[in-house]
This record gives sequence, C-alpha cells and structure tokens, in this order.
Amino acid sequence: MSETSPAPPGHRPSWDPRHKPCIPVVTTDGAMAHYSLRALLAGADELAALDCASPGENIAVIEYLLAICFASETCPSSDKEWRSWVADKEDLEPAAEWLADQPDDAWDLFHPSTPLLQNSDLAADLAESGTGTAQLVIEHAGDYNQLFDHHHLERDNPLPAADAFRATLTQHVYGPYGRARMSGKQLGAKVTNLAAGRLTGRIRVVALGQTLGETLRLNLYPPDGATGSLNTSWTMEGAERRTFKEKAKPRVPKGPADLHSALGRSVLLRPARAAQGQIVVDRVLIGAGEVLELDPERHLQDAVFSSTTSGVRKPLWPSPSRALWQEAHALYSAVRDNDKGLYARLRSIRPYERKGVGAPYQLWAVGLLANKALPVAWIQGAYPYAPGMAAHLYRASRRGSDIAEYIARSLKNAAVVAAEIAFPALRAADEAGQVARLDARWDFWPTAEDPFHELLDEVVDRGPEDDDPVSEPLVAYALGLMATARTQMLRRLDALPPNDRNNRARARAVQRFEDDMSGDWAPAELRGEIARD
Repeated sequence: MSETSPAPPGHRPSWDPRHKPCIPVVTTDGAMAHYSLRALLAGADELAALDCASPGENIAVIEYLLAICFASETCPSSDKEWRSWVADKEDLEPAAEWLADQPDDAWDLFHPSTPLLQNSDLAADLAESGTGTAQLVIEHAGDYNQLFDHHHLERDNPLPAADAFRATLTQHVYGPYGRARMSGKQLGAKVTNLAAGRLTGRIRVVALGQTLGETLRLNLYPPDGATGSLNTSWTMEGAERRTFKEKAKPRVPKGPADLHSALGRSVLLRPARAAQGQIVVDRVLIGAGEVLELDPERHLQDAVFSSTTSGVRKPLWPSPSRALWQEAHALYSAVRDNDKGLYARLRSIRPYERKGVGAPYQLWAVGLLANKALPVAWIQGAYPYAPGMAAHLYRASRRGSDIAEYIARSLKNAAVVAAEIAFPALRAADEAGQVARLDARWDFWPTAEDPFHELLDEVVDRGPEDDDPVSEPLVAYALGLMATARTQMLRRLDALPPNDRNNRARARAVQRFEDDMSGDWAPAELRGEIARD
C-alpha cells in the first residue's frame, strides 16, 4: 500500500499538464514516450498515436486536443480548407503556442479555487464523502449507483497526477449514469444525480491518419459560428453553470471548444505527496456535472444513425449480443451517402492510386458497454478507408456480415436437428442446454472476425482503379468461413457418444448444414459464385 502525506502548510502542490509529460504516446519510429499537452501538439506529426490505458481514455484525450485546437482557432474555416489542411499537413504549432500563453492558474490541476477540469465547490463534501481513487477510473469504480456499500472505493490506491488527469477527462466524456456517493446537503440534492456522459451509450467514430497530427486534422471541422471557450474549470470566470437545487436544464454548447471540453461531471481531486516526493491524488469526489442539449447535425458529426427494434433512430450503440465488426457496413454506408459531417468530408478527399500499400485511413469505432449503471467493457474496432472506395467497402462489409450471419444460423439449425434425434425424450426445460452443447456458433463467432478484417484489407489493397475489387476476395472469405464452421460443427458433434442414434444425429446434422450451404437460398459466395447485386 502506497504511503502519502499532505503537503506542508504554504506548500500547495501545483501540476500543469501543458508542461508535464502526462500523455503516453507511440512515436513514428515505434518508441514509447510521455508528452505534455504542448509537446503533443507541437510534435503531432512525429507521433504515430496515443497509447493510453483504454480505448475510452484515448478518445477522451483526442476530444480534449480537439477542444484546445478549436479554442485556439487552429481549425479549418470551410470544407475546402479542411481538404487543404489534410493534404498539406497544416501545422498545429499555433495550438501549442496558444497553450503556452494561457494563465498558469487556469491550468493548475490543484488550484484552490479554479482547479483544472474540476469543481472546487465540492471541497466541503470532499472532506466528508471523498473516497479512494477507484471512484475516478471508470473500469475500477464498479456500479455507479454508489450509495450502495462499495468497500473497494475506500481502498488507499493513490494515482499519479498524470493518470488522474487522464481519468478525469474520461469521466467527463464517458461517465455512466447513476447515483453519486455524497449527501447533497451542501450543494443541493441534484448533485447526486449522475447523468450519462456525452459519449456514453453510443459509438464514437474517429478517423485515424498515419500520425497523430493527421488524426487531429481529419477530425477537426469548420465551426458554424464562434469556436467557443475551453472549459478549464467549473468555477472559471464568465462560465454560467447549472445549480444543484433543481433538475438540470440542458444547455446548448457555445461552439466546438465548449462541446469537446464539456464538464460532464463535478470532480474534485485531493493532492498528496508520495514517499518519493512525486505528486499524486489520494482522495476523490464525483458529483453531477453539466447536461448538454445536442443537435445531431451540429454536435454529433461522427454519429452513424441506426434504428432500434421499435423503430427509434439513434446513434449506433454498443451491443452485448452483436459484435462491432458486424456493423462496419454502417460506417461505409455513412461515407458513401452522407452529405454533411465527417463522412461527407472523407468522401470528398480525391482518390489516388494506393494499390498494394494498404489504407491511408482507419475508421476507429469505440464504445463503452454497460449493464445499466455498471460499466462492463470497452469495445472497439478499426476499419480501413481509402478515398474513392466507400461503395466497394460497403459492399464487402455488408455481404461479409450477411454471410457470417447465415453460416451462424446454419450451425444453430444443425445443432437443433442433432439434439432432436440424440435426445428424443428431452424435457422442454432442458432443450436449450442440450442444443447449446452442440451449437458451434459460440466457437464460430470469435474466429470470424479476423477473416472479415482480412477481407476489407484485401479490397483496399486492390485499389480504386480495380473495376471489381470485391467479388473474388468475398468468395474466398465465404469459402474459408464455411470450412472453419464445418470443422467446428464436427468437433461439437463428436462430443456425442458413439451409438446408432447419435451416429444418425451426426449424419442428419451434417446433411442439414451442407444443404444450407449449397441450397438456392444460400448466399452465392458460399456456392463459389459471384453475387450479382
């Protein structure tokens, strides 16, 4: 257990992420390093990518870097200028210089009245209700209904200031809904109502370039008005914040800098000194933050809209039952069809020959899967994009997903046939369990993802100059998946003890699978043919 001690009177710790190495990165030559915010922006084109603790933390840092760029007016003024920025590798140094010129007090993580990213009004409650740092890290907090007995939140586990800074950014963006671990007597009862973060419950899509600089330029966009101000602190001068005496009235962001740096939580961190003298955070308090009124067209430019089973349209969401790669076609459909936002800008980049050298960009999709107020897992997927190939990639991903779905249903059909013959006297209550024993879908799905990514890579490698870069790779993909599924089915059926009935069950199940693969209703690619869409 780490030992910490409070700072001596008159020696308040100060910590400024503009100058402190606080963001883990991978350089273009493969080295690992930590950069300050200023160094990150000044050297963005020498860095390959961020390397934070989780996909969500990476997204949160990208959001903050975008907010800084907008606040410093380091952003394109039109879609035409955006294309020039991407093509000409516009320098992001002005954002770094803007950071250097900001008041030091506004960037102090432990300032007594305007702590960076925090709400100093929680000070009185921190003394009474503060917990260990597990509350700050989404993956460690557990269920966000934190008025229940959460012993793990009391554990002494100090966080280095840099880790606490990044975790706070992530809380503001992805914090799940729930109940805060505080009474509300000081600030008002509504401070305990934790609203879901701006990106909670939806898939955030970021266009990735070859460098961090290219990634930021791809995801910056022309403001439709003022860029707005960066939210450095809840109590910053000129900020109009909600109170906690009554239900929050959602506010419209005042420009993209405000949007991308919105304080979705009230957070307060208590600094301490670790045994070796480094600054750490040892106590944390989290309460309700801002609630935003978001316009899908202006504020969700990356969102891919889909319909629920009840017909409600909403941004693509993390699903516990459907893998993210099965929805890749929705991303390509957005690039192909959208006339505004991120995807329209990506489509506007002129095609150029890249045969055999891979995709210049990736569509990186990230979401937080939660069971009500309990975060479960980060999910992510990266899908290649080359200018001029959206229609080809849509076809490959759509057909690829449909083929995998069809094979999985066929495996289920085979398992049902085998169970009906092998267990003729089976009680209805036991049927699902016996079918599951013979159902190879659970083996199949994890092995289907890599071939799907290889299919997309092959399509991109053939290049936009190929009249039909999809059909042949798609047939090879389908036949490969079918062979894998057949092997997995036979392995499951081999679990039946050898006797006449079970031999008959195996034979009927295999025949049903082969009929499904070769029937007229099967996708053409499974019969070795090219589909005529």
